[in-house]
Parts: sequence; C-alpha cells; structure tokens
Amino acid sequence: MVKARRKARAIALQVLYELDCTRHELEDTLAHHSEDLTLDAGVQDFARTLVLGVWPARNRLDRAIHKQAPQWPLREMASIDLNILRIALWEVGVQQTTPVKVIINEAVELAKKYGSDSTAKFVNGVLGSIADNLTALRAELAVLAPAA
Repeated sequence: MVKARRKARAIALQVLYELDCTRHELEDTLAHHSEDLTLDAGVQDFARTLVLGVWPARNRLDRAIHKQAPQWPLREMASIDLNILRIALWEVGVQQTTPVKVIINEAVELAKKYGSDSTAKFVNGVLGSIADNLTALRAELAVLAPAA
C-alpha cells in the first residue's frame, strides 16, 4: 500500500509539474501520465484524486504555504518544491485520510528523489511548521473539502 501510494504521489507530482510549466490541459496531461499499462487502478485513482484536488486549489494552498514560509517568495520557489508542498498540504488539510507524519515522510522522500540537494530539508521544515499549526490550516482549507 505504501509503495503504491508513493508511486501515485510521484505521478501526481509529475502531472502538477507539467501543468505548472506548460499550457497543457488538465485532462490531457492526466491521460498521458495514466497511459502506463503497468500501473494498477488504485495507483491511477489515487494520483488522479491528488491532482484533481490540488490543481484547482493551488492558489489557496499557495497562500497557506506562504504563511508558513514567508521568507521564500512563491514565485522564486522551484516548481517541484512548490508542488510537493501543495500535495502534502492538500492531503493534510483537505483529504485527511493519512497520518500527518506519513504525509511529511512521503513529501520528504519525493523531495529527495525529485528536488535539489536542499529540497528535502526545506520541505521538512515547512511541513513541520504546518504540523504545529494543523488546526489553523484545516480551518483555512475547510472550504476545499467535499460536502459530506
């Protein structure tokens, strides 16, 4: 399960990065990354859930990131770093189905694999600060949660 979710997060990161850097359409980009026939349906579904949750919410997620890392202007932040944080914030603040420590660990692992030498430390620091202010984050992002 953990390995499958990690793969789904990596796919979601790739899709979000592509969307950030190009003018590609969301559905076309998702379809392109889902063409890998070796992916099981659960991985594809979780990756799709992440992308469809994060992409439309990115402005609100970015504001939450900025509150926790005001010394790092978002426009100067690497797209990979920003999207790793967006995914983690959406999982922690909106989806809320995975323990916070697991989400932070998964984000750090993505940072080690896809980011620069300093990305993992940066991501861990920002997410640690967010974990300390979890109630405020969840209140801020509650508007993004689907109605029960």
